[in-house]
Amino acid sequence: MLQTLTLPCVLMRAGTSRGPFFLREWLPADEALRDRALIGAIGAADQLQIDGIGGGSSLTSKVAIVSRSQQPGCDVDYLFAQVGVGQCSVDTRPNCGNMLSGVGPFAIEQGLVEAQEGETTLRVYNVNTRSRIDVTVQTPGRRVIYEGDIGIDGVAGTAAPIRLNFLDAWGAVTGSVFPTGQRIDLIEGVEVSCIDAAMPLMLVRAADLGLSGRETPAELDANRPLLLRLERLRLAAGRQMGLGDVSNSVIPKPVIVAPGDDALSIRSRYFTPKRCHASHAVTGAIGVATALALPGTVASATQPFAEGRHAIAVLHPQGRIQVEVTLSGQGAEARIERAALLRTARKILQGHLQIPPYAFA
Repeated sequence: MLQTLTLPCVLMRAGTSRGPFFLREWLPADEALRDRALIGAIGAADQLQIDGIGGGSSLTSKVAIVSRSQQPGCDVDYLFAQVGVGQCSVDTRPNCGNMLSGVGPFAIEQGLVEAQEGETTLRVYNVNTRSRIDVTVQTPGRRVIYEGDIGIDGVAGTAAPIRLNFLDAWGAVTGSVFPTGQRIDLIEGVEVSCIDAAMPLMLVRAADLGLSGRETPAELDANRPLLLRLERLRLAAGRQMGLGDVSNSVIPKPVIVAPGDDALSIRSRYFTPKRCHASHAVTGAIGVATALALPGTVASATQPFAEGRHAIAVLHPQGRIQVEVTLSGQGAEARIERAALLRTARKILQGHLQIPPYAFA
């Protein structure tokens, strides 16, 4: 008879996401058993996730697995897992920048990285996308603090800032920033831009779908013909990006874009992929900002960006994400060197999680 599995666990709100954080050694070494444990932890089998710690949403069905890094020059390895909602699935192909914001505090508090006086910067290797991110955490008195005065849209209250500096996220999944070889592709008569910048995305103009780009997530989720059309476009884009059959994967993510309030902003509606995000993914914001800054995409700015740093605002349903990008070169040779932004995190609880026996049946 199968028995309940008990695992150490830290539940965190990280950015605009929430989920359990585990050290790798806390989980079964076998990947299949690990995934069953994650499904049981979240309660993925039913839509409400009533028998786990998920929240009935893809934003609260996320898991971070952290360990000492095996990569030279990196401090910790971070494996992200997107667990299904109403389906027993675990997808480790994408990264999640919101959950990433909890990796630094978690790693320091678990003794993987020694805290420095004032603030501590650690280099995180994202196993999913084989990319590096510098994460800076506030550590006065050599201890992690969560309290602070930084607010992020989509989260109540304020907290201590956590700076994420993405170093090499461009083309990390597919090997190319524009994996189809084109900056604009025509799929079912619709112009789309397929881009791999922190997260593989398929961008489409709101106007080309008969939208304004200001629609609420509820309005978009209620538009069944739109969701079906986006999914057809996404499946075709996945094949053209070299990702194969993506019907059971969350990448590429569909994004509907529209002009922002000025030359340094862009309006975005980000899908996860079959529902509109209540706010926006961090990795998705980097991809959208990249598409705005580089010429020739469906999201490109009307005036080319000059070399140097630019503060781009990605406008989402609950506010904005400010992304600072560093651009080198011009025209077709232009490329993004790095992207940085601020997030916050909060430890909600730490204890032991009971995984039900049926998760392994």
